[in-house]
Amino acid sequence: MESGAVFSGLHRHPTPPSHHLLLGHSRCAIKFFPPLFTDKKLFSSHPQSLQLQKQSDLALYRNGNNNHVNSVRVASPASNVTSELADIDWDNLGFGLMPTDYMYMMKCSQGDSFSKGELQRFGKIELSPSAGVLNYGQGLFEGLKAYRKHDGNILLFRPEENAIRLRMGAERMCMPSPTVEQFIEAVRATVLANERWIPPPGKGSLYIRPLLMGSGAVLGLAPAPEYTFLIYVSPVGNYFKEGLAPINLIVETEMHRATPGGTGGVKTIGNYAAVLKAQGTAKANGYSDVLYLDSVHKRYLEEVSSCNVFVVKGNVISTPAIKGTILPGITRKSILDVARSQGFQVEERLVTVDELINADEVFCTGTAVVVSPVGSITYQNERITYGNDGVGRVSQQLYSALTSLQMGLTEDKMGWIVELK
Repeated sequence: MESGAVFSGLHRHPTPPSHHLLLGHSRCAIKFFPPLFTDKKLFSSHPQSLQLQKQSDLALYRNGNNNHVNSVRVASPASNVTSELADIDWDNLGFGLMPTDYMYMMKCSQGDSFSKGELQRFGKIELSPSAGVLNYGQGLFEGLKAYRKHDGNILLFRPEENAIRLRMGAERMCMPSPTVEQFIEAVRATVLANERWIPPPGKGSLYIRPLLMGSGAVLGLAPAPEYTFLIYVSPVGNYFKEGLAPINLIVETEMHRATPGGTGGVKTIGNYAAVLKAQGTAKANGYSDVLYLDSVHKRYLEEVSSCNVFVVKGNVISTPAIKGTILPGITRKSILDVARSQGFQVEERLVTVDELINADEVFCTGTAVVVSPVGSITYQNERITYGNDGVGRVSQQLYSALTSLQMGLTEDKMGWIVELK
């Protein structure tokens, strides 16, 4: 028998005898395999090496080079099996945590490779008070979504991009990370185990939150001795309560989200705690969120608190270039490709705050918001408004194109969709 275990199937039980997933009649098969990446050069600190590793990871995944991969393989449930939906108000989903049935967990020591992950009942986890993530912020997270189609199929959108971004962030934060296939198969296992929580078509999505954290105890400033990869999920509706209605932003000129040479270009947990003060002040004053400027010149657009920003003028769509202080958003990357395919001229460059004044439209992108049109931006006490109701033609067009693709309503010519059933 290969390392790990082979589970013949899964079923739910109202009062399980343990915190681990129960085994039962065959529905999903889970199997573990030996590790793929053992080369310590993976953890090179050079940006060029990171980019090369990203290309290598993506090529391995797409080419199906899965020999000796330490992963969790989950077979699709039988097509005649219908998952009973959770008894919740699907018409009024917000963007908040709703506890589901199962979470996924996998651990490894510093210098080792991840292996032997497992599904557990969703619940509290145990951490030492001196865990690296609690004391020194050694942690990363990702975000992606699963959608349910009318035919019962379940779709993921570009999960390999999240896996690769997590690996790049882990290198920056001195952490080991799951392989691309481990990540994707762990996501698959978690989604299928929580299938009844996936909203009906058109009602929302299942938000998937992978976490990678230094869970081992450490007192002095150093990488943690142990790491935990964890995934939990929650059904969600719109991130902003306005939905596709326009949001109102304020430009922050004193506080900054990131600095050159810092960690703004990776999805580390500390990036988000740093925006809470400015965001809280903005919301208290009636704004939806904050638009940040660069910390050096204080005149170039960077990001909204958790979204990338785009400026539209005529047929040109501009967005700040990725230069180490801006997160390389997967929705951002997808919108750029969709816009090009629809004939727009796309520019990734330095975008000045003054360009907001004459813009035709402004919109934000992110996993949670997808595309969020901007109705107004306030800068130095001057309010700039956009469009008739803020929802411009371009943002509406790109939103419709991308969400139709994500939900399986249009043909996936990009090769971005992963089907689970």
